[in-house]
Amino acid sequence: MKFVDLALAPELVRAVKDLGYEEPTPIQRMAIPLALEGKDVLGRAQTGTGKTAAFMLPILHRLRPEGDGVRALVLCPTRELAIQVAESAREYAQHSELWVGCVYGGVPLRNELRDLRAGFDILVATPGRLIDHIERGNIDLSGLEILVLDEADRMLDMGFRPQINEILRHLPKKRQTLFFSATMPNDVKSLAYESLHDPISVEAAPQSTTAEGVEQFVYPVDRTQKTDLLIELLGRSGMESVIVFTRTKIGADKVAARLKSADIAVALMHGDRDMKERVRALDAFRDGKVRVLVATDVAQRGLDVEGISHVVNYDTPQDPESYVHRVGRTARAGQTGEAITFMSPSEIGDVRSIEIHIGRDLPRVELPGYGFGDVSEETVSMPTRHSARPAPGGRRRGSLSGKDLSPEELEKILKTG
Repeated sequence: MKFVDLALAPELVRAVKDLGYEEPTPIQRMAIPLALEGKDVLGRAQTGTGKTAAFMLPILHRLRPEGDGVRALVLCPTRELAIQVAESAREYAQHSELWVGCVYGGVPLRNELRDLRAGFDILVATPGRLIDHIERGNIDLSGLEILVLDEADRMLDMGFRPQINEILRHLPKKRQTLFFSATMPNDVKSLAYESLHDPISVEAAPQSTTAEGVEQFVYPVDRTQKTDLLIELLGRSGMESVIVFTRTKIGADKVAARLKSADIAVALMHGDRDMKERVRALDAFRDGKVRVLVATDVAQRGLDVEGISHVVNYDTPQDPESYVHRVGRTARAGQTGEAITFMSPSEIGDVRSIEIHIGRDLPRVELPGYGFGDVSEETVSMPTRHSARPAPGGRRRGSLSGKDLSPEELEKILKTG
């Protein structure tokens, strides 16, 4: 099938051809015809499957150039994704007379107000900033025809449910809604039920393999020793740009605090951090001002940072697809990287599920003083991308006791350094 077979407007087929695309991806083949018919679509699709075109091309096809005001709204969880979606939309709209705008936190409101007054047909926005404009009367959504919720699971993980509910209250009941999410936990299903009308579900085949350039290892370790092991590994050569994933927000806070107390420069990113804090953290990591980014799965998709040498799964992800997303932050654009997963006794089953999902066994690396017994058929001596030499002085660099920090100590550390 070619794009011309999807019955898109000639100017859109021309734009897609100009961009070098000839054949639609699976999610595009499934979603575009339904969206062109005006159906509500519930799509399960991951980053990199072509979902932006799957919703943006039908939007551009269905909107009349002579319409007035914002008629299509795309909600995105992060500034980075919003900018990316808006840029793609402008490329697809290059031969049409439709205008695409983008609003997000971290920039002065007055600049966006000037652009909003000039008028847009399609608006890409992050929920918090859109609420700001709605409350100030800067934008009228009463004429909206199409709503897109992009990466809905990430928006909920980042705590945007109240803002989404508020935005939905300002939208016409009669509209088309296109809903995309990589995963479908209960809270996402609940949001889909509230925002969609008689939707048709489509699903792109989930990615089940990791990039060829990623070396992957599992470190058996007792839960109470994970942070000491992380500090020891960060003291070795080759750990140049590292993302550390935790399962919970409070877990990310504790790990970041412990690393700071060990004099390791670290940035922190999760859903309880406001937009300015997340932007500062990402910029510091991207610019090399800190070499470690501690994050929850807020950062597992859509985080495009070049040169990440290591991904560390401090907590083994319970969803195998999340493992693939996390590991995919390294070895991008043909580069190589290393993925390390800490496995406590209670996480052995999660690791087994990941191995079944990706179709391969992951070699175990047991370091003296950290393992918890013979838990695997295969044990290797040491990965190739960091040195096996001990830290100077023959002890674990920056090691602290396994005792948890008090809330007061945690808050003090996070506010300093």
